[in-house]
Amino acid sequence: MTSTPNPQLLKGVLSLLLLRLVAERESYGYELVQRLRATGLSEITDGTVYPALARLEREGRVSARLIASRSGPARKYYRPTEEGYEALAEGARDWLSLAGLVTPVLSRPVPAQPVPPAEES
Repeated sequence: MTSTPNPQLLKGVLSLLLLRLVAERESYGYELVQRLRATGLSEITDGTVYPALARLEREGRVSARLIASRSGPARKYYRPTEEGYEALAEGARDWLSLAGLVTPVLSRPVPAQPVPPAEES
């Protein structure tokens, strides 16, 4: 994928992606933007990621700490809380289950026209 998908679709999975990334490595906001871009979400913006991180922090799913930076102000690093790990496990399970149901339907070739309805007897 070379660009960000439909914003509504991304909104539904962004929290899971962020939780997964910070579960792999404690990260600060801009680093997470870069990591998401590296996955193929090339048009993701700070304006999308930072509010999602703030929401995860308010919900108690991530904790944050400031770490001094040599190249500027201190950076706020995020990591999952116990609730975050639970939300990640449940959300990933639900997402993968839904994707498993939806993918076969959406993968079928789209017909030029729908088949007419069957006549009722």
